[in-house]
Amino acid sequence: MDSELQNSEVKILFFAKARELTEYTESQILLPAKISYQALLETIVLKFGLQSIRDIIILSINEEYVAADAILNLADRDEIAVIPPLSGG
Repeated sequence: MDSELQNSEVKILFFAKARELTEYTESQILLPAKISYQALLETIVLKFGLQSIRDIIILSINEEYVAADAILNLADRDEIAVIPPLSGG
């Protein structure tokens, strides 16, 4: 089967302001196995109501930061972290 048509079930982890806004620490979501970073970000923002912090969110996959222009190949059980910048103090 063409990998562009396959889906992967991944875990989304929420940190800091993203956790506060969603009221989740984590969630499961079904995503296309092949997806651009921008499409992934937009999907997460819309599904979990993160529009207010959309422009400051950083995503990492399996504890590695991902470039904003990347095309991703997701696999079942991958972990995607939604990380807004932490405020200093």
